Amino acid sequence: MSAPETAASGRLLAAWAACAGELHGYLRHRCPRPEDADELLQDIFIKALRQGAAFAAVDQPRAWFFQVARNALADRLRCHHHEIALPPDLPAPAAAETAPVDALSQCLPRVLSELSAADRLAITFCDIDGHSQQALAEHLGLSLAGAKSRVQRARQRLRRQLESACRVRYDENGAVCCFTPRPPLGSDGSSGA
Repeated sequence: MSAPETAASGRLLAAWAACAGELHGYLRHRCPRPEDADELLQDIFIKALRQGAAFAAVDQPRAWFFQVARNALADRLRCHHHEIALPPDLPAPAAAETAPVDALSQCLPRVLSELSAADRLAITFCDIDGHSQQALAEHLGLSLAGAKSRVQRARQRLRRQLESACRVRYDENGAVCCFTPRPPLGSDGSSGA
């Protein structure tokens, strides 16, 4: 250990000896359990040790220890909330209502099946499977502009088909407010109704 490190260790140990008892009393008074105070006291000493030579530069070691103690105590109390048992007859929270625009997704499989194969491919490839329009262009042998145009037109036709087939209505803000669900397609491609 170098001379500066030895001096810093000596200063730390002297400062700790001078205020450890007072610090422990402060923590015991504020902790719900005595063992919590003991743990915090240990943590504070370890933090001081980790300061190394920087602790020697602390002008008021007692104030430093108490500031670290307040912060550690606040952290401990914030993280260790006491849990309260809930009564067994407490009703379950109501399920969040699905927004109409999200519920509209139940119409998507049926309406998507009614689009042309090219439109279905563009929407499925980019919007459902998450591929880029550049990847669609490469897949179909198109320019990027051609792929973007194809996806845009497919989205417009999908929107029109959803609005028509599911009777989508909008509120005064232009958001989907309601629609009429259609029966899903059967496993054989029939309407299921």
